[in-house]
Amino acid sequence: MKKQHLPVKDCKVCGKPFTWRKKWAKVWDEVKYCSKRCRSNRGSK
Repeated sequence: MKKQHLPVKDCKVCGKPFTWRKKWAKVWDEVKYCSKRCRSNRGSK
């Protein structure tokens, strides 16, 4: 699969789009945050 065809989601905290990563292959439907930093800041907004 080419990079331009990878699925994209918006981060629930910062709103920035992020693309699918191989490490998220099995849990892509459950991924909500673009990074550990956003995950830890989820309650501050």
